[in-house]
Amino acid sequence: MRAEKAAGRAERRKENGEAYRSGLRHGIPVGLGYLVVAFTLGIAAKKGGMTALQAALMSFSIHASAGEFAAIGVISAAAGYWEMAVTELVVNLRYLLMSASLSQRLPEDLGFYHRFFLAFDITDEIYALSVTRPGRLNPFFTYGMMSVASPGWVLGTFLGAAAGSILPEMVIGAMSIALYGMFLSVILPPARHDRVICGVVLVSMLASGLCAVLPLVRELSSGLKTILLTLLLSAGAALLFPHKDEEEGRA
Repeated sequence: MRAEKAAGRAERRKENGEAYRSGLRHGIPVGLGYLVVAFTLGIAAKKGGMTALQAALMSFSIHASAGEFAAIGVISAAAGYWEMAVTELVVNLRYLLMSASLSQRLPEDLGFYHRFFLAFDITDEIYALSVTRPGRLNPFFTYGMMSVASPGWVLGTFLGAAAGSILPEMVIGAMSIALYGMFLSVILPPARHDRVICGVVLVSMLASGLCAVLPLVRELSSGLKTILLTLLLSAGAALLFPHKDEEEGRA
């Protein structure tokens, strides 16, 4: 009995190690992209009166570009704590949906602490790469990505606040759109192989564009619009194209 338990633990450690190394490989391009994109965030934080260390700490604790830019705006306006809390809640609500969605892919017996740490660093790119893994998601795959992506985001913010002001405006402008290009590289491969995903991506792009110009809707915050579109489109896709349960092993 003891030998069987020891063999089982050794097998799990091997699976976790392989998943972690795979996550590291997938996380390297994400971390490099974050390093570049976070430069502009660091520059904005510096202009908002923050030090490089404060900007890096903000990036480590929030892990959200939209939320951090919103926080910098609130800080620059010398607003109160309640306004800051409400702003961050609205802007970052989409991560609540991402965490809930990702939890459905995790092993049912996974403990609370694994779920807690996974939710702490869920970003758009980490979520997209994690949720598209076949079968049940091994949390160590996501941990591997986090080990590269999070330091890249924090370091980029720190460098941007410390020395980003010396860069030409043209370079800064190019960096600011790098995140969108990186996210496209995440969603386009599965969209090419799945018509449903491709259709949802196209409809979401069209709906997002309409929300930017339609009366009333365009006045909503970006975070609230993201939440509404996510709920409506995901519910519609689930009703029209239900996903059949199947036997899934560990990824």
